[in-house]
Amino acid sequence: MQMPRVGTRKIYYLIQSRLRQHDIKLGRDGLFSFLKSEQLLIRPRKSYIKTTWSKHWMRKYPNLFKGIKPERPDQVWVSDITYVTCKEGTIYLSLITDAFSRKIVGYEISNDLRTEGPLQALKMAIKNRKSALPLLHHSDRGLQYCSAPYQQLLRKHEIQTSMTEANQDCYHNALAERVNGIIKNEFFPVNAVNRQEMNKIVTQSIYIYNNKRPHLSLKYQTPSVMHQINHS
Repeated sequence: MQMPRVGTRKIYYLIQSRLRQHDIKLGRDGLFSFLKSEQLLIRPRKSYIKTTWSKHWMRKYPNLFKGIKPERPDQVWVSDITYVTCKEGTIYLSLITDAFSRKIVGYEISNDLRTEGPLQALKMAIKNRKSALPLLHHSDRGLQYCSAPYQQLLRKHEIQTSMTEANQDCYHNALAERVNGIIKNEFFPVNAVNRQEMNKIVTQSIYIYNNKRPHLSLKYQTPSVMHQINHS
């Protein structure tokens, strides 16, 4: 119920102890076959709304994240915007994710694509930051991230700016896109709730993502565990 669209590999990891407890012999491939036979495999949702407008006059910054493999939390943050739908229409979700631990450290829901949404997500991330070591903020070349208020806040906290290269946003900001996709496609209902209910769902979903959902790339650890271990 908490993770209604989580992948089969993660389901198998989470239920292994229960299978052994009840002496049920079922491998991962067997679970795939069972879910397929019961028509329970999840089909990915497709995105159609463009949330990045990079053809603007404001300054763009070079890609400093290219070739870097983060070795600790709060070394690189990746930012992106996605959209979700509710009864009132389309609303936008701004996320900031730690590139090492995959933990969502800042988020904000807004009714439009103005800078205020990403700016509030950044303020939350800065408030939650635990390290004073150098930090890189990576995003696409969208208007929101190039705006004066956003860049001023980064400079105030001595956070270096990095942006995707021209015409390659979807490839060079893949981690942020991936996390956005997980939150939107695995947790959110479609056109089923109003704005107030969606706010609650966002908060609950991000908590579950950070604290309960195992990550393949983290060897089935949760983002919060990885974030805390490497801060201690």
